[in-house]
Amino acid sequence: ILLILGLLSTLAVIALIAVAVTQNKPLPKNVKYGIVLDAGSSHTNLYVYEWPAEKENDTGVVQQVEVCKVEGPGISGYSHATEKAGPSLTQCLQQAQEVIPSKQHQETPVYLGATAGMRLLSLENASAADKVLSSVEKTLRSAPFNFQGARIISGQEEGAYGWITINYLLGNFKQSGWTKLLLSLKSISETSGALDLGGASTQITFVPNERSSESPENLLYFRLYGKDYQVYTHSFLCYGKDQALQQKLARDLQASTSVFNFSLLDPCFHKGYKRTINTSELFRNPCTSAKKKQLPFSQLYLQGEGNYQKCRRNIQELFNKTNCPYSSCSFDGVYLPPLQGDFGAFSAFYFVMNFLNLTSEQSPVALNKVASTVESFCARPWHEVKTAYHQIKEKYLSEYCFSGAYIISLLENGYEFTEENWQRIHFLGKIGSSDAGWTLGYMLNLTNMIPAEEPALPPLSHGSYVGLMVLCSLVLASVLLFAWLLFHKPKCLQKGIV
Repeated sequence: ILLILGLLSTLAVIALIAVAVTQNKPLPKNVKYGIVLDAGSSHTNLYVYEWPAEKENDTGVVQQVEVCKVEGPGISGYSHATEKAGPSLTQCLQQAQEVIPSKQHQETPVYLGATAGMRLLSLENASAADKVLSSVEKTLRSAPFNFQGARIISGQEEGAYGWITINYLLGNFKQSGWTKLLLSLKSISETSGALDLGGASTQITFVPNERSSESPENLLYFRLYGKDYQVYTHSFLCYGKDQALQQKLARDLQASTSVFNFSLLDPCFHKGYKRTINTSELFRNPCTSAKKKQLPFSQLYLQGEGNYQKCRRNIQELFNKTNCPYSSCSFDGVYLPPLQGDFGAFSAFYFVMNFLNLTSEQSPVALNKVASTVESFCARPWHEVKTAYHQIKEKYLSEYCFSGAYIISLLENGYEFTEENWQRIHFLGKIGSSDAGWTLGYMLNLTNMIPAEEPALPPLSHGSYVGLMVLCSLVLASVLLFAWLLFHKPKCLQKGIV
């Protein structure tokens, strides 16, 4: 009996230890870092990400730990002084060096992705664009990090990476801890769409309800965590908020009845606001060059009118919907399948709506309330707005009326969101600790951190592991109890024996 008890006890202990060791292999407590620079049309942001090294191929583990806004314009703004583009990034690179431990500098990858501002510059002046990128590359190579490239990414890439970021952080590719923390974006569909708005371009990306063979150039295919995704994406160059304003001004000037009129009354600016515009600069870039008009003056004097309804009518003329060679279109003859699921709207979509206090409520704000809020803001005289928001730079503050009206027009008239499905749009600044945008998706793709197939799982499911541990513990406890009873007989049994 002693031999059998000893053997059972030994087997139970060995089983407990073996299961625990197999299921919970000790892993090194190691954190890795990555850096991505978002070189947009109006400014550049540097993002630092970190993740536990042992969980590289798991989801929901990458966190943004630092963001640094580079002083000055976007790198495309250095087209006349290309040698200054790279050095403009130095301060933020130094900030990244302070955040990341020095012993890990050399192994930390750094990427720079340039978006629509550089796309436009490459169309306007390819030589200047190359020189800007060379200057940027020189600065990044001189930093103590592992330089992985600086390039202009396509509009499709920008849209796709934004979609990957949104769905990765929301845990839509694979269930994760993030899902429990984030309740702001609940979608009936498996994934959420992405709406991105920059200064020079805008992107719409989502998984359509049905597979279609129409416009294959707008369809991308991904295999992530063992699942296939057919994603629709399109990037509209020249329809970012800054270039859309330039387009509108050029169109208004072109439609002006008198070529000798030096001033332009603009309904998209507050009453009392004035601005002087250099006409040569207005028609310089590829977004407005086709609307160029010979004018007898070099400067245009713009005066605000503060009329939202008139502003909306002017903006709607930017969206040409007369020709659609497909079953359905957005504008300019571009294919757009029926909208599906919830959408996360970020970048300038969020910044503008947040300024107008339209992002703080628990549930999405109805379209009519958004429109009435923008209308009320546009109607306020400039001196009153300037006093109320004196801490905001005048250029940005003066354009919120236009930007608000443009966002509504783009979503309602361009993408055909209605009063019914408008509340499927969630304006997102951050998801968890990370900014919503394309940069995280870009890094995840380049570091192969989202595998095509499901990552390897532990040998046992959590339920099986717990069940087996409980069973082994019960066996061991039973053996020990039996042994105790055997060697410590109750007094009644001992008297019976006597």
